[in-house]
Amino acid sequence: VQLQASGGGLVQAGGSLRISCVASESIISMNVMGWFRQAPGKQRELVATVTSGGSTNYAGSVKGRFTISRDNVKNTVYLQMNSLKPEDTAVYYCHAFSGYWGQGTLVTVSS
Repeated sequence: VQLQASGGGLVQAGGSLRISCVASESIISMNVMGWFRQAPGKQRELVATVTSGGSTNYAGSVKGRFTISRDNVKNTVYLQMNSLKPEDTAVYYCHAFSGYWGQGTLVTVSS
């Protein structure tokens, strides 16, 4: 299974961005999918997860600002990011907890 992330870019603080992750196969059987991020010099951290039933969980640092969702018909997972902060700058990785990683998409938030 290949996961293709896209939608990253440069945005000013306070702005919004939506990143997407398209899977090469059906994600219906992938119970938990999520987004991780890795900032320069830091460890990769979990940002948000969504189950096949639509239950979501968020890291405390993004709760209330980010929304994860999935479209099982389009085999796509989304991360809507609002009220972005410079500390959100990182490479964002899509992950299927059954064992697959996307290649990452860079999000840069300028102050």
